[in-house]
Amino acid sequence: MDYRKGMLIYNGNAGQKDIEKSLAACVPVLSAELDSLILLPTKREGHARELCREYGSEVDVVFILGGDGTVHECINGLAPLEDRPAIGILPGGTCNDFSRTLNIPQNIRDAALAMISGKAEPVDIMQANEDYFLNFWGIGLVAEASENIKAAEKNLFGRISYFLSALRTIKEMEPFHASLIVDGKAIEEDAVMILLANGHYIGTNALPFENLDYNDGLADLFIIKDANLALMKEALTVDSMEANENILHYKGKEIQVSTEKRMEADMDGEVYSATPCRISVHEGHMQMIKPGQP
Repeated sequence: MDYRKGMLIYNGNAGQKDIEKSLAACVPVLSAELDSLILLPTKREGHARELCREYGSEVDVVFILGGDGTVHECINGLAPLEDRPAIGILPGGTCNDFSRTLNIPQNIRDAALAMISGKAEPVDIMQANEDYFLNFWGIGLVAEASENIKAAEKNLFGRISYFLSALRTIKEMEPFHASLIVDGKAIEEDAVMILLANGHYIGTNALPFENLDYNDGLADLFIIKDANLALMKEALTVDSMEANENILHYKGKEIQVSTEKRMEADMDGEVYSATPCRISVHEGHMQMIKPGQP
């Protein structure tokens, strides 16, 4: 690992035993390869973003021990910096979706070892209005499913809770009209979901679409015109689905999305943005560590 100074951000609000176990699994591995490793616990929502913005330029690499929400916060803290460190993800959440895209082991110690032997490669970062996202942006079904996840289910079932919420949401989802501009091309469609994908997983489920690429400088835009249980079953069980009359697929660098009524947008599992939205691709904007080939 060709870094001297590192920073490790972790959720300081997790249970003390869980924190100690997670840190014991990764800190000795990482610190042995660095001149210094600063440990920074988060204390509140948004704190990871603040820490990355304040200290990110002072280190060579930032390790993120946490789930998709923590990764999302860190990306938003680091992306605006001129001097950006490399990023290493240590999966510590429920889904850990982008770590799966990078083939990072889901065991924390194994992930730390993968950071040591891996190499950084450029990864596209997407910007939606003033905020950034790494894995996906979506409105409609995907955002409603995130909002409908019940805390008790998430604690009991973990990653399956997203699937349970999606099943509930399908029954309630009404189509909406969207106006889009993709690299200058105007599109008008009725849909139940609009999804921009950079990663390959949502809720630990692999997206069943070919040619998804997180460093091609393009966002993959999917317009889902109809949703039913049969379509969801197919999406969760097949390895590949092609665009058809119910699923439209576009690629673009600059995408604008407007809806007749304001709709909440889900970014990397976090729902705090809304339409209208202008999305742009920052090609190869971040360097992220990916395990080496065995």
